[in-house]
Amino acid sequence: MKKRSFLVSSMTVILLLAACSDSNTREAEDEKNNTEETQQNETKDTSKKKDEDEKKSSQPYKALQPSEDAKPLKQKLSEKELKNMPESQTEGVDNSKRSVPVGQMLVKGADDQTDGPLKNNRLVAFYGHPNSENMGILGEMEPEAMMEKLKKQTQAYSDADPERPAIPTIELITTVAQRDPGPNGKFYRMTPEEDIEKYAKLAEKNNALLLLDIQLGTDSVMNQVKLIEKWLKLPYVHLAIDTEFRVEEGEVPGEDLGQVDGKEVQEAVEYLSEIVGKNDLPDKFVLVHQFTDGVLTNKDAVQPTDNVEVALNFDGWGASRDKQTLYRKFVRDDTSQYGGFKIFYNKDEPVLKPMDVVKLDPGPAIVNYQ
Repeated sequence: MKKRSFLVSSMTVILLLAACSDSNTREAEDEKNNTEETQQNETKDTSKKKDEDEKKSSQPYKALQPSEDAKPLKQKLSEKELKNMPESQTEGVDNSKRSVPVGQMLVKGADDQTDGPLKNNRLVAFYGHPNSENMGILGEMEPEAMMEKLKKQTQAYSDADPERPAIPTIELITTVAQRDPGPNGKFYRMTPEEDIEKYAKLAEKNNALLLLDIQLGTDSVMNQVKLIEKWLKLPYVHLAIDTEFRVEEGEVPGEDLGQVDGKEVQEAVEYLSEIVGKNDLPDKFVLVHQFTDGVLTNKDAVQPTDNVEVALNFDGWGASRDKQTLYRKFVRDDTSQYGGFKIFYNKDEPVLKPMDVVKLDPGPAIVNYQ
């Protein structure tokens, strides 16, 4: 009887152990499956986030690569180069050294938290309006011919400073200041939508950027930004503000010199920043034109965000030595992030060569031609 009881007990223990073993095996398999499923989900989430980040940060342009024989800029100027530049550019009026090394585009002490076009590239832009020869090269040439010339000019900058390949850019005036009030009573005329669309498609076709310029009249910066908002939502379109054409009631653009408060510009910068964030767009930039002291006040208010760069563009024309000196005054000592420099093919004496332009202090991130 005891023997039979012992056998029964032994069988019970064996069955219990087998059951526990099966249970442990199932639990281990379940845990393994759960772990694999979790890892797969994490991989999918990581991959999805990576794809989204890449999609957002991917800029829709192709910089023109430098020629094989292009040589990097030297960080110090030669004696001959120093001699050919104004003293205020080579040494400064109250500073015995350059503010930044030759070629650096960020002003001293600035940084760039974006993945915008200006971070590692220079922009070369043709400025104007398709229906006016007097307003720039866009009105002097047919679109395709203009684009070919723009690419050649852009290539010259890629070769002059190969560490910062240049991007062809079309700067299209989208609200044109007028000397009569016009139907809206605000002294500006909107460029026809079909013209804006034509140049938007031209830029996209050529892997270029489109910079939409507003001239304001008596209108506000934000009102005009909203007029062109649907194009600003395109990944390759950016904003430029012509400060001199913003006049007060009772004044006339072109007769009276206008003025924009930096606080208004900053409102546009932050609005564009919201557009970028809400629409998962690549980072953008705002270009602010200035050619004399009074046209832009409260410059300190104009600051970049984490997805919008800012550049202050010196617009003056005339003697190139004077322009280089004024670039220092208006850009090097006054902008918060990047500088721009405008060149007039028919008014500058002489027309600076790309190699001269990239050696300005700081190097212009945007060079526009009119």
